Amino acid sequence: MQSRDQVEDIVVVPEASEQYLNQRQLEDYREHRVNLIKWLRHLGKDPEKAEGYAYDTARQRCYKIDQFYRWIWDREGYTLHATVEHADKFTKELVYEEHSNTHKAAVQKAVKTLFKYLNHEKARSIDWEPDIKFTNGGSNTHQVRDFLTGDERRRLKQAVLEYGSIPHYNSVEPRERSRWKAYLAQRFEKPKQEVTKEDWNRANGWKYPSIVYASMDAGFRPKEVGRAKVSWLDLENNLFRIPKEESTKNTENWHVALSDRASNILRKWLSERENYDKYRGTGALWLTRYGNPYGSESLNRLLKKLCEEAGIPTKNRDITWYSIRHSVGTQMSRDQGPAAVQQQLRQRSKEMAVRYDQAPVEDRQDTVNKWD
Repeated sequence: MQSRDQVEDIVVVPEASEQYLNQRQLEDYREHRVNLIKWLRHLGKDPEKAEGYAYDTARQRCYKIDQFYRWIWDREGYTLHATVEHADKFTKELVYEEHSNTHKAAVQKAVKTLFKYLNHEKARSIDWEPDIKFTNGGSNTHQVRDFLTGDERRRLKQAVLEYGSIPHYNSVEPRERSRWKAYLAQRFEKPKQEVTKEDWNRANGWKYPSIVYASMDAGFRPKEVGRAKVSWLDLENNLFRIPKEESTKNTENWHVALSDRASNILRKWLSERENYDKYRGTGALWLTRYGNPYGSESLNRLLKKLCEEAGIPTKNRDITWYSIRHSVGTQMSRDQGPAAVQQQLRQRSKEMAVRYDQAPVEDRQDTVNKWD
């Protein structure tokens, strides 16, 4: 019989977990679950729009997340520190379980939802893109994610320069200005009377263009967008200089080529960035509206909106933020070969290491400048 302790009509601690834990662990886990359930119901689907999941979806995901935690506890003892390594091992074991692929896909989706919660509420930076992806009604797949073509890259760059833009404050009549203020009030979730010229300028800001243009050159992983620091930038030399201790793979000091155009956009963003309080005291290059580091969920939403704006087809394609990275690798390989790809994308590869010196940064800068 399950515990009657419920939040949003969802059981907080299922019986299987309740029996597993001692009293202190149970209290700790209960608090975690209460916060998780509330987040799922009120924010989980789209935190930026304060849109939660429907009851049935939240209940099912809560149950499957609890299963994932118990799987971790069986191997390591009680902990709430779920990691990508846990998720990868969990997925590999799912392959051999006698369940439908529909069920396995739902379990995998629940784990991704847990990471989404931890990123949003606990300021974790968990970017999990599983190698094994379960699809509803299909076989297990080890998918290569779709990349953007050269034409789609150009259209995406054009779209982000138009995304969310509005007329200049001084160029509209008072009545039209009032209408735009109402729009901005809704967009920035504040009363209309509190909308300022700063909000107006913010709507035409350079944050999104700088994220997209930098990623289009550097092939940033979602985690790297979240980790990026102002100190990485060397715009005089059109470079990202990523120290070994701050790189995702933590193997080399990386020098990543930037185009002239991306560097100019980043300069504009740095100037604008100084006006926002949330960046004071932090070296983060980009933060979300809520002051959190970017992750795969927020970046995938942005990319989806930009693809819609640009008229880029996404049906029957696995378009994620990694699609940008793959497009960088594809074009760099065509122009400069695998050594340039290894350096530009910061790949850890023993096979490629011996060729490091064959792809000077100047050659890669020539290539990214051609892409515009």
